[in-house]
Amino acid sequence: MSDRYAVIGNPIAHSRSPSIHREFARATAQDIDYGRIEAPLDGFAQSVEAFRASGGRGLNVTLPFKHQAFSLCSRVSERARVARAVNTLVLETGFGDNTDGVGLTRDIGDNLGVSLQGRAVLLLGAGGAARGVVGALLEAGVARLLIANRTVSKAKDLAQRFAGATARGYDELGGERFDVIINATSAGLADEAPRVPSALFTETALAYDMVYGRETPFLAAARQAGARTCDGLGMLVEQAAESFFLWRGVRPQTRPVLDKLRGA
Repeated sequence: MSDRYAVIGNPIAHSRSPSIHREFARATAQDIDYGRIEAPLDGFAQSVEAFRASGGRGLNVTLPFKHQAFSLCSRVSERARVARAVNTLVLETGFGDNTDGVGLTRDIGDNLGVSLQGRAVLLLGAGGAARGVVGALLEAGVARLLIANRTVSKAKDLAQRFAGATARGYDELGGERFDVIINATSAGLADEAPRVPSALFTETALAYDMVYGRETPFLAAARQAGARTCDGLGMLVEQAAESFFLWRGVRPQTRPVLDKLRGA
């Protein structure tokens, strides 16, 4: 019988994780079955336990359950502890990890060819998605990391947990210049965009939206202003590869899978 894994969230029907992990399994000759679980908003823990009890070995966790997943773990990685959010569960051991940050930095650095070393980076948002990547961005050697959020207090709370990060509100970004602008808000899912000055999107900047599979208003505005743009599909593939390695002990090649998804 195949080892069972799944992605759990709400909503979940749009997730490309099953197709990504199937490609990884095929390429690495791993016998797994990977599905989707839409957990009730008030029933995440119960859904995880039901999957574990039925023989499930691991879960990827997506919105809005990453913080709850952290609370379920008996042991977590350092990057999950700092983020206080988990996106990968190893159910046999109760171990939790957060692979979002390494997924983001590998996509930007390896797939897009943009070195983060010495760069000025603006991170929009202070929720779970942002918490999962701050540490990785700082470890990548950025010269400056500014966290901006509609609610300034949330941005300040997040920045205070990381030496080297600072915080501001959206209305305090006028006149600023950044090499990389990352949208870690979920605004794109509602066809909205963070209300930031359009002057941020210069021709030398990379505008990166963690949302994937759609032309978000954030990306449209950045492209119109002449900035280079990219959605979060590569991040999804790269963080999935790290999860796959945690579960199976095999690190799959990501470029063929990403190229196939982009082509589709």
